[in-house]
Amino acid sequence: MSYHSHMVDNIVDNSPQDNSPRDNSPRDNSPQDSSPHDRGRRLRIAVIGIGEAGGAIAADLATRPLDVSCWDPAVGEPPPEARASGDARDAAAGADAILSVNSASAARQVAREVAPALEPGQLYADLNTSAPSLKVELAALVRPTGALFADVALIAPVPGNGLRTPCLVSGPGAERFVSLFGPLGMPAQITGTEPGVAAARKLLRGVFMKGIAAAAIESLAAASASGCEDWLHDEIAQVLEQADPALLDRLITGSRRHAQRREQEMQAAQEMLSELGVRPRVSRAAAGWLAQLQSEVVRGS
Repeated sequence: MSYHSHMVDNIVDNSPQDNSPRDNSPRDNSPQDSSPHDRGRRLRIAVIGIGEAGGAIAADLATRPLDVSCWDPAVGEPPPEARASGDARDAAAGADAILSVNSASAARQVAREVAPALEPGQLYADLNTSAPSLKVELAALVRPTGALFADVALIAPVPGNGLRTPCLVSGPGAERFVSLFGPLGMPAQITGTEPGVAAARKLLRGVFMKGIAAAAIESLAAASASGCEDWLHDEIAQVLEQADPALLDRLITGSRRHAQRREQEMQAAQEMLSELGVRPRVSRAAAGWLAQLQSEVVRGS
């Protein structure tokens, strides 16, 4: 399980200037009395889960004028300049924002562990890749605490990007997340006020991106068995290099218009791959989609 925390600093107070005599007495900046918008107090960010992704984000946060605390039972030391917490609840206590950067399998447990420490005004952001239904469940766990929940979907690799990783954000805490992390350099786009919206868009995008990868892997494996891997690699690279919106339109409309012929082509491809010793997973799925498109054409005619 991995954990991640992050906190934002020095929010500008745009209220009208007060020219009355200043009170130079010491200020009480204790957690219970200070707001994250108080001038002069560092924002407190808790990162719960400092594996590959959480660790990269926490490391970037720790280079900013923030108070960053981390907790991860599987990782010994936090990034330099970040503070190790005793447990997840300790990391979240008093934090302005809590970032859960673990896995879908750990997300529920982390939210339950942290919930007793959450208070109104805090932000709990779940950055884990999961089904929209899990994000809705996590939001329900957070809601009774008065903290705001943000469903955050990271849509680019975190290693190498860290805090600069683009993301989609939804849920009641979406605006709060953008207001805190946008000024720190995180490209964030709000996709809705309901939890699960951002997660759904990431998964939809993932069907396409991982589908392309699977098709490339399968076809190159077959090409390798046929002795023409370099040729096919160059062909695929050229298609990707020249890709534009018109190509997407042609793929969609052409598949519908020529579904029957293309289904037969994919059936032949399945036979060839099987003979080459390559399991035709993608080819079989493509044939299934083309068969469905053909049946839709027949029903509509």
